[in-house]
Amino acid sequence: MRGAELTETLFTGIAQLVTPAPGPQRGAGMRELTVLPDAALLVRGGVVAWVGAERDAPAAAHTHGLGGVAVVPGLVDPHTHAVWAGDRLRDFEARAAGVSYEELLARGGGIRSTVRATAAASQAELVALARPRLQALRESGATTVEVKSGYGLDFGAEVRMLEAVRELTAEFTLMPTLLIHVPPTEGHGEYVQAVCGDLIPEVARAGLATAVDVFCEKEAFSVVETRAILEAAKFHGLTAKLHADQFHALGGVDLACDLGALSVDHLEASGEAQIAALAASDTVAILLPGVTLHLGLPAAPGRALVDAGACVAVGSDLNPGSSPVFSAPLVLALAVRLNGLTPAEALSAGTVNAAAALGLRDRGALAPGQRADFLALHSPDWRDLAFALGARPVRDVFVGGKELTP
Repeated sequence: MRGAELTETLFTGIAQLVTPAPGPQRGAGMRELTVLPDAALLVRGGVVAWVGAERDAPAAAHTHGLGGVAVVPGLVDPHTHAVWAGDRLRDFEARAAGVSYEELLARGGGIRSTVRATAAASQAELVALARPRLQALRESGATTVEVKSGYGLDFGAEVRMLEAVRELTAEFTLMPTLLIHVPPTEGHGEYVQAVCGDLIPEVARAGLATAVDVFCEKEAFSVVETRAILEAAKFHGLTAKLHADQFHALGGVDLACDLGALSVDHLEASGEAQIAALAASDTVAILLPGVTLHLGLPAAPGRALVDAGACVAVGSDLNPGSSPVFSAPLVLALAVRLNGLTPAEALSAGTVNAAAALGLRDRGALAPGQRADFLALHSPDWRDLAFALGARPVRDVFVGGKELTP
């Protein structure tokens, strides 16, 4: 029985066990949560083996009492830029004084200041800088986190960022993405050709990323360029993701749907046509409300996307310039306040739908066969997860059924 004690645990004392159904949820399905009072959860070998009323619980080698609190699935953060060097505090102060983003760029600030600092950092420095950011996300309740490159510009720096992510997978559950973020100031076309012919094949051969993301925007890459980059990614076995419609609706959403991209993220400038396209596709629409809060941009049309039947997820967009958000529950809370989601929809958006945006179907729900990633809250009511602002609603974080220590 000693081996069983190490691999089988019955979690009891659950005032509410709340979960969406496994797999991506759309439209009204995002509100359809299972709420089990006085529940128990059996974990075997890191996977959920049984869920139900505590009075009906099977015997187990080990029992862990949770003390009468609510339990929800571990949150999934499908969009972060957690690896960077330098800071944008001077930009923050200037923007608060009314300086435009264009002027900040002219002064040498903005994203290119982060690119310079990141390109100058060693892999060891990038790992040391990213570790506490990822720790903060995990302690908040994010049990799986996507991390993008994109601040390197220089190919060597992009690879170094991804190697830093790979090193950090020894400590965190991460999904690495190669982000083609900003073009060089000169030689734009040649850069795109080199990305397709050199960088993507190198990253694919080394297994440094599972997906390629492109920022499709007026100041970044056109729809034609984005298509070329993502077709190269698919040719080399990597999945496609897009930043689109953050400032302008250029056609990035239509491209994402046409290519069968895993997700299209931002959507602050999306209108009826883009909403309809996403509702008719399998591409996940990722809302990033931290950007709306921090930059004062219009909120992405989360309510309209859900009502149209799209699969909607939420992410922190943790980054040094537009979304310094280190809390996954705060993202849910902002999605309710800024994007018009209900608390139930926000939970689905931050669990099963966020997992689907990463191509993952084995997590985000507490059901037999799913990864036993879950959160014990301080409260007996799960709705505190998306209600609290400035407090930490999550008491304990479990990954594969094992409690993580802060």
